[in-house]
Amino acid sequence: MSEKESLFSAKNRKLIFNPLSKDNPIVVQVLGICSALAVTVKMKPAFVMTLSVLVVLSVANVLVSLIRNLIPNRIRIIVQLVVIATLVILVDQVLKAFVYDISKQLSVFVGLIITNCILMGRLEAFALGNKPWPSFLDGIGNAFGYGIILMIVAFVRELLGSGSVFGFKIIPDAWYIKNGGFYENNGLMVLSPMALITVGVIIWIHRSRNRDLVEQK
Repeated sequence: MSEKESLFSAKNRKLIFNPLSKDNPIVVQVLGICSALAVTVKMKPAFVMTLSVLVVLSVANVLVSLIRNLIPNRIRIIVQLVVIATLVILVDQVLKAFVYDISKQLSVFVGLIITNCILMGRLEAFALGNKPWPSFLDGIGNAFGYGIILMIVAFVRELLGSGSVFGFKIIPDAWYIKNGGFYENNGLMVLSPMALITVGVIIWIHRSRNRDLVEQK
């Protein structure tokens, strides 16, 4: 029981739950914005990107934590990049093998996970100074925090821009103007500026509900 309590102690639970809200990598730390703008036109690519970052970040955190005492300080960034790049290449090959169409939609952005500030930030700030289990939880928490924002932005953009969610038609054809209805898809939602505006609205709502974060700054 004591071992279980230590694995899922209050401190360890914070590593998972804090990035979901009060320490979210996108809306609080303002990291990983580029992919939030680029892969959120549809929910499927956003979901696959979330899973990719989840795998890469959690595994990279554990690997760097395991070898942290063996890494010379002067080459630690290079070692971190090698670890991330290896994992990204593996994930990219898996996507091409099993979900090729979505892999094509993601284009170069899977490869750009290598330069995602969230990954390098967590390896540098957390994995290098903590044991594997907390590092794993930190990776899971930050990946989920990143993914939640991606999925919210993708949901809004796909629903209003295409009238669908995960490719399934949500808005009935009878509602559209061409069929005598009142609705028309908003073509602006599929453009990158609307992704930026949507992220901005999320940040505004989040900070208005968490005034202590604003006061700390």
